[in-house]
Parts: sequence; C-alpha cells; structure tokens
Amino acid sequence: MDLVIRDAHLIDGTGTPARRADLAVQAGRIAEIREEGAGGPRLTGARTLDAQGLTLTPGFIDMHAHSDLALLRDPDHSAKAAQGVTLEVIGQDGLSYAPVDDETLTHIQRTIAGWNGTDGVDFTWRTVAEYLDTLDGAHGGEGIAVNAAYLLPQGTIRMLAVGWEDREATPAELDRMRHEVAKGMREGAVGMSSGLTYTPGMYAKDTELTELCKVVAAHGGYYCPHHRSYGAGALQAYEEMIDLTREANCPLHLAHATMNFGVNKGKAPDLLALLDGALAEGADITLDTYPYTPGCTTLVAMLPSWASEGGPEATLARLQDDETADRIRHHMEIIGADGCHGVPIDWDTIEISGVSTGAPDLAAYVGRTVRESAADRGEEPWTTARRLLIADRLGPTILQHVGHEENVRAIMRHRVHTGGSDGILQGDKPHPRAYGTFPQYLGRYVRELGVLGLSDCVAHLTSRPAARLGLTDRGVIREGYRADLVLFDADTIAAGSTFEAPRTLPTGIPHVLIDGRFVIENGHRTNTLAGRTVRGTGTV
Repeated sequence: MDLVIRDAHLIDGTGTPARRADLAVQAGRIAEIREEGAGGPRLTGARTLDAQGLTLTPGFIDMHAHSDLALLRDPDHSAKAAQGVTLEVIGQDGLSYAPVDDETLTHIQRTIAGWNGTDGVDFTWRTVAEYLDTLDGAHGGEGIAVNAAYLLPQGTIRMLAVGWEDREATPAELDRMRHEVAKGMREGAVGMSSGLTYTPGMYAKDTELTELCKVVAAHGGYYCPHHRSYGAGALQAYEEMIDLTREANCPLHLAHATMNFGVNKGKAPDLLALLDGALAEGADITLDTYPYTPGCTTLVAMLPSWASEGGPEATLARLQDDETADRIRHHMEIIGADGCHGVPIDWDTIEISGVSTGAPDLAAYVGRTVRESAADRGEEPWTTARRLLIADRLGPTILQHVGHEENVRAIMRHRVHTGGSDGILQGDKPHPRAYGTFPQYLGRYVRELGVLGLSDCVAHLTSRPAARLGLTDRGVIREGYRADLVLFDADTIAAGSTFEAPRTLPTGIPHVLIDGRFVIENGHRTNTLAGRTVRGTGTV
C-alpha cells in the first residue's frame, strides 16, 4: 500500500456514526478499510500516518464557488485547500468565462471583475472544453490545487446569443442558446447556473429558461439558479424555480438558499414547507448555504436592471448623467430595485469589501459602510455610492448585512442541504466565508452550537453534494473510491477567518489528500497540484 492511516475516527459521509478504523490508499484510491476489532494483521504500507485523536472524512465539496480564475492564478489556493475542500463547483450565478466569443469575453471580464479580478490570467480559451483543458493544464501542466466541476453560465450564454438587451429572445436566438447549452454539456459541464438578479441573465423569461433546462436535463445535468429575489417576494421566487424545473423535468439545486432582509425575518419555515411539499410530490431538489448572515456581491448589482441594459459602458454613462442617476437613486432608495431584491436599499447594511483599481483614494472606503463614508464627506449615501461606482468603473464588491441567524440555522438542518462557500476571493476585505465556511460548519455549528450532529454535518458536506453531481466514486469513504480525504481534530477545528481578518486560515485541519496525495500536510500547504476537472458525462 502507498499509505496507511491508522486509528482514525472514521466518518464515511453517509450519516452513520464514527467508528475507529485503519484505511489504506493505493494508486490514489481507497484500497481497504479495516475496522477496529476486525482481527488479522494490521494494514501496512510504504508510509503510515498515525491518526490517533483525528476524525477522517471524505473531502468537502464546495457546491458554490467563485474560483473560476483563482484556480489558474494561484497554484497554492489555500483559501479552499486548507479548509478541506477537495472539489469546487464553479461557473456560478449565470456569469463565467465559457462559452464566449471575443466581444462577450471582454464584457464578462468587466462585469465580474469584482468577483474574480482580471490580472494574471491569459484568456486563451473560448469554449467550455478549452476552458476545462486550460484548468487541467494549468501551472506548467501540473494541474490545479483542488478538483473543479463547471456549470454553464446562462447569463453569459444569453449575452453571446442576444446581447445586453432586455427583451425576449427570437426563435433563432433561442436555438443558438439551446445549441450552446447542449455543446457545453457535451464538453463536460455538469449543469447550468443563472443569476436572475444580474444582467443580462435576468432578462430571460421563464419560458426561455425552461427550454434551456430541458436541454440540461437531457444531458444529465441540473439547474442551479440564483433566483429572482431573496428579499421581497422571495418565497414566490423559489416557487417559480420549482415550477419551472418541474415543467422541464430538470433537477434543481437552489444556490445560497436563504431568506434575507427584514421582510423575511423568521420565514425559513415557510421556505422549508414549500420544499417539503415539492419533495413529497417527487421533485428532485437540493440546495446549498454558507454558515454566515451577511451576503456578498458587487455594488453595481444593487442597481435596477434597466440601468445595466447595454453593458458596463452604458451603465457608466447613465451614472454620469445627473438626471438618469437621480432615477436610479429613486428606484434604489424608494421603490426597491430588482437588483436589491425589491427592497429599498439601506445604506447602513452596505459595507465596501474591495475595489478593483487599487487606487489609494478608494482604499479608504473599504471596511466601512456607504453611510459611514458619506457622513465623513458630509454628503448623501447615494452620492458616495455613485462616485465610487464611477471612480472604480463598477468594480467595488460589498458585504450586505441583511441575513437572519434563525433562518440560517433552520435551513442548514434540512435533509437536502449541502454546503457552499459562495466565496469571493477578490477585494481587500472579502467575506470570511471564502476562507472559513467548512470549519465554521464543523466548529461553530456542530461543536459549539449543536445545530447539527457531526456525522450528519459531514454528510451535508460530502455525500449529498456528490450525489447531486452524479459522482460515483467520491463523497463517501468506501473501498474503490478516490482517496479525497480530510483529517481534522473535532475538538479544535475552527474558522480562523473573521470579518476583521478574513484571509486567516482555519485551525484543526492537519491533513488533506486528493487522489491519495497530500495537499495539506501537518497543517501546511504542500507543492502538490492534485486537482483536475470533474466532467459530466454530457451525452444524450
């Protein structure tokens, strides 16, 4: 055997209790599991790791990641590897970098610079296959830090076929989108995402989304929408996605599923009742959440959708025009913009987490709410926000403090729940979920608060997401499965990241393996790049 892990508290990911066992790894797979008291000689290998006092689980699967460029830019990628993440699902919220043409790529780079940045990456690909091949061949052909699966971004595909216009697609344009979805699924995507509060994806009607979901389902994938509202009308927005995918006969995975803003305080039971009713009728639904209350996105995403029609340059032009800017302000502060989930914006809840230009005069905004910065300047919050959007060319990222702890806890207990960081790695002060989601679940919500049991929580983070992704050799510790493994101390595991120091790595996770190779060893990142793309089957 290549490696034997001895005397571990093994939690296999199925939800069953821990048991003491030895585990042997050979050629990247779990070769043998021998439980304590099984008799016979002990397992031996070229290397033996004493796991006394440590819990051994499958590697964690991040069902909602924004590492689309970080995996190419940063071979270390300890933000995820140090958490025990062995697989990320990227291409989220309907906006990513494949498939594209030259013009669409330029728009996408600008549109989500706040999520992913643009520097340090050579955008040589245009198709899904080329992007996935680029990941596999990254860093001198060695690969990437952790495994990655890709969702087709519906907003990008609409941009490619229709552009930035707020209108229904023509039959020819819909055919083009169907073609791109089918092609992307054949090239290895595992499903399709949408960002239905982001332009231009939000311009799609349900009939259009249903047609695309039919193609996704025909190729064995699932639909992962950031739906039309997490604020006013949130429950109706969830119901819309359930009805849409029922008509398309497409599995549904609800992205960062929560109930935010004051209008939804204490309303998680309403969402769970809706899910339970649909599940009882045979719907195939899962969801992911992160274990924090604030959200994170870009400041420009808060604008009404009409202000972003035509693309980034058109948005900037509207912001620079006083009359149009006043209309934008009225929609945001009085009516409730669709970009802010139909709720009038509260500038006390909008904290700037990063700017894209790095200009010293903009850095002073970071870590402060828009209202705080406005007070310092003796001006209205909208004036401050408008100036910042123009100066940073729509690049600022924000933390939005609109969540409710009771909703977070109720949703994470649900039987179809999985973990997702929604981790944006850009900005001077990113959301701590990017570096802390998985130890936060196991340290705070399992050990400290008892919201979930340890074995149950591990299942949420491993076998449940693996099942949604259709993986038949990951997510469970079982003989013959890939040796994607995490060893942690259940008594000390904790998220080091905080809102004050968001890039602090976790504690209590000494070892992480991908395909039997140590990517974290004795608490330190190795030079190993064991990650590869995990591709869907894609064929009809």
